[in-house]
Amino acid sequence: MSQRLSRHSRIYIAGHSGMIGSAFARHFTAAGFTDLILREHNQLELTDKLAVDAFFAEHRPEIVILAAGKVGGIVDNVSYPADFITRNLEIQANVIQSAHHHGVRRLVFFGSSCMYPRECPQPMAEDALLSGKPEMTSIAYAMAKLAGVHMCLAYNRQYGEQRFIPVIPNSVYGENDNFDPQSGHVLSALISRFHTAHKTQEPLTTLWGTGTPRREFLCADDLAAACHVLLEADLSTVELPINIGSGHDLSIRELAELISDVVGYRGDIAWDTQRPDGTLRKLLDSSRILELGWQPSISLEAGIRRTYASFLESSHA
Repeated sequence: MSQRLSRHSRIYIAGHSGMIGSAFARHFTAAGFTDLILREHNQLELTDKLAVDAFFAEHRPEIVILAAGKVGGIVDNVSYPADFITRNLEIQANVIQSAHHHGVRRLVFFGSSCMYPRECPQPMAEDALLSGKPEMTSIAYAMAKLAGVHMCLAYNRQYGEQRFIPVIPNSVYGENDNFDPQSGHVLSALISRFHTAHKTQEPLTTLWGTGTPRREFLCADDLAAACHVLLEADLSTVELPINIGSGHDLSIRELAELISDVVGYRGDIAWDTQRPDGTLRKLLDSSRILELGWQPSISLEAGIRRTYASFLESSHA
């Protein structure tokens, strides 16, 4: 049976000012939804269990997009593991429990591809989770996300419902990303670095590693469209999370060349091979979401151009 959403459905987007949350706000607004519930951090502290439950009791959202949480690149993950695991566990537990208690129709929870084993057959299928150790540099974040995924699945199992939908997107990028070259993820950090190098006319930019690891990237706007499909799908059972990827990967070297071209940087790119490369490949098997009729619509180059344009409009430029 179809779960088609009414354009008057009450949709709470937790973390609406972040990269993923803002993509959902844009998507639902463009699709004609009129009752989006948005709260800034200073209006609702999601680590406060009582405040979260009172919010759900008052506003009674039908749909929840749980895009709030602590995220960051390798440097932050290594430097602040306690912050990553504690804050994410608290937010996830509070929102998911309140969603259950107050009868939310469906909730989307975002896992991460870093939950998969470091040594994992490619492309990575959902049943490979917990078959080996994740990459240790992001282990605290990965464990928090794994707990959130299995909390969703546990509620589905215990109560015989399919209300909680955990998804695993791969290397999401887009507008409102963290463009800090130290704490951001690789794509947004490279945009920032090449922009600075272009402005200052640096003749050489040095990047970590060999540039050979391959990564798959997904525009946040494509992620929002995919999750809209899931929210309206007839999911007879949700016993595993659902991968959402673009289906294409490229090397970090190729990514750097593409971004430098978009930004207009004409200097040389050097690679510090004494620095670690990280996992050699991370490509998702997204066959389950593709079978539901979703297809990514934004090419990587088009997505990078869109992201760079938003970067230029921000205070970073």
